[in-house]
Amino acid sequence: MIPASFDYIRPQSLNEACQALSGDDDAKVIAGGQSLIPLLRLRLAYPSVLVDVGRLPELSGVHDRGDHVFIGAMATHDEVIRSRVVNNDVPLVAFAAATVADPAVRHRGTFGGSLAHADPAGDLPAVVLALDGVFVVRSADGEREIPAADFFADYLESTMEAGEILVGVKIPKLGQGWGFHYEKFHRTAQAWAIVGVAAAVRRSNGAIQEARIGLTNMGPTPVRARAVEAALQGVELGDAVRTACQAADADTSPPADLHAQPDYRRHLARVLTHRAILAAAGTP
Repeated sequence: MIPASFDYIRPQSLNEACQALSGDDDAKVIAGGQSLIPLLRLRLAYPSVLVDVGRLPELSGVHDRGDHVFIGAMATHDEVIRSRVVNNDVPLVAFAAATVADPAVRHRGTFGGSLAHADPAGDLPAVVLALDGVFVVRSADGEREIPAADFFADYLESTMEAGEILVGVKIPKLGQGWGFHYEKFHRTAQAWAIVGVAAAVRRSNGAIQEARIGLTNMGPTPVRARAVEAALQGVELGDAVRTACQAADADTSPPADLHAQPDYRRHLARVLTHRAILAAAGTP
């Protein structure tokens, strides 16, 4: 299909982009376009104007900021995957980004775009949630930060306000002793995850001291598996881990669609969480 008509602006600075969005609730930001363009073609989105931020240097790059890694919203998935800083300090992000769609999408799609799109079936929202990331957004009125736990509001909805642009995401460094893994089940390599699990695990003296777990496609937003995190504290690897992971679907509301029913997704959440925890803890 052919998109509905819209105006197009390519600002030369972030401030100019914020001004272009100011006062127009129907304006949309376009970056890599991997999520927005299909919506435009299907006429599921009707923006009055597209503000192209694809060439703004303020939104680019991956930066080591001491206690956290700052990933610019315009960094592509491929940049994130190849980043030495990401692989050294927040490797779960690089690992999960490498599972996104296919090479063509990873070279064009942006880290910030996939998060701002707020699709619960996307791989990266659950990862950033598990790692307690912080979103930095800017508008004509200034800049603010939104913790990942408060960023995702509903299906394809975030708590960003009209006129705000995602500048980048702060990912805290967890330090030594942590293992990471992202486990997902999907029909084909390019398909959305039916269920995915992002896991970070810290072990000491053979036992799990702390775990961070984010779930993909288990509700209208990414879900933090708090019940499993609590049950894993102080647990040694073995049957106790499997038992703890039986709570992976607690407080979730998995969707029903052509690919899976809720009860199947609940089963997958329990199985995949167990696999992800064992892999993150270093057990084959």
